[in-house]
Amino acid sequence: MADEAPDYFRPENGAVLTHLLIVRDVDRSREYYRRVLDATVIRERNPAILRFHNSYIVINDEGGPTDDKPTVRAQAPADPDTLSGAMNIRVNDVRAVYELWRSRGGEFLTEPKDHGVEIRCYLRDPDGYLVEVGQNTDIALQRSRAAG
Repeated sequence: MADEAPDYFRPENGAVLTHLLIVRDVDRSREYYRRVLDATVIRERNPAILRFHNSYIVINDEGGPTDDKPTVRAQAPADPDTLSGAMNIRVNDVRAVYELWRSRGGEFLTEPKDHGVEIRCYLRDPDGYLVEVGQNTDIALQRSRAAG
């Protein structure tokens, strides 16, 4: 665990984007992302903060309104089969990541599927959030070069 504040408190170029997950059990979710994705735990809880490559995953409990959002409740997804948001992670070798994360206990919906411009697959975290893991293909690169 780091002794100093994560660098998203002091962004180098004006801003850093993080992804907040509201979960039923912070410890379970923190350990899932540490174990399966190999994210680095920066803070254990209140909220849990994990560094994942060049970004952060912030994990917090469900709860009632706060003074800065007086009408908003924080709640984990009620139905894991209804998509309202997902993390999208781009990698260089989706099949290798699929095998690695599966070996660490990640449960994927399917194996990686080739969709022409990308190869992708999805796994669920303990609260039902979807995590898309994808790899751009040469077709995607050729299209972007032709458009540019």
